[in-house]
Amino acid sequence: MTLSMAGFAIEDMGVKAAARTLPLGEVVVLCGLIGLAFFVAVAAARGEPPLPRASLGRTMLLRSAFEVGGRVFYGLALALIPLSAASAILQATPLVVVAGAALVFGEPVGWRRWTAVAVGFVGVLMILRPGSAGFDAMALLAVAGTLGFAGRDLATRAAPKILSNAQLGVAGFAMLVIAGAIILGFSGGAVWPDRSSTGFVVAASAFGILGYAALTQAMRTGEISVVTPFRYTRLVFALVLGFVAFGERPDATMLLGGAVIVGSGIYTLVRSRTVARAALTVPPL
Repeated sequence: MTLSMAGFAIEDMGVKAAARTLPLGEVVVLCGLIGLAFFVAVAAARGEPPLPRASLGRTMLLRSAFEVGGRVFYGLALALIPLSAASAILQATPLVVVAGAALVFGEPVGWRRWTAVAVGFVGVLMILRPGSAGFDAMALLAVAGTLGFAGRDLATRAAPKILSNAQLGVAGFAMLVIAGAIILGFSGGAVWPDRSSTGFVVAASAFGILGYAALTQAMRTGEISVVTPFRYTRLVFALVLGFVAFGERPDATMLLGGAVIVGSGIYTLVRSRTVARAALTVPPL
């Protein structure tokens, strides 16, 4: 999971750097095509159909729609606001998933976890700072991206188990291509990339593939309650990369808001694990 978060953070940095000279939609499309080609090749080498019928079911289509939305809005946020701010807001995704699981799937969530979710959203507001001079409306794009990714994660819970990691990779990067095409359709035509932007796109694609593969492996083989808290290492990587690559210096309010989100998320995960263990120890009636 830590390797995955490092990969995604470097991918974000590459996308943001490439978008300085290339249209953002073109960057996203190119990254999607490279990742798609990779996972199609892996699936073919294993004798698996890249796009089986199971990946076209209702649940997977819903998952794909949320993924496109998340990719579009988060991609725009990466291009328009600091990397550290976009990554900090993205850390609220697990909190949204907890709330969504309760509202959509009827999963029991006690007052402690609801309180942690509310505190986490306060952390998001601390980063957004609505009504103040420091408010940047473009940061709402990161919030929309977070909601999209949370919806994708919720839909993933009901995704067919027969799909392999490579087939899930094909589906994920195909949605990245669609998301990029949507952005490109609104932002204008593509341009021929120069050597520098090509390097950033290739690097972003390589680390995005690494991140996706490592995340899938972690979620499918590790204990969810153990590996999920390590998602928050992405913020650490983003803060370092934002400072080194773009000279970003987050202020105290943004850092505090990020800490509140991370703290709330970790508490929610720990509490969920405690409740699950307690339920297993209750003797049957």
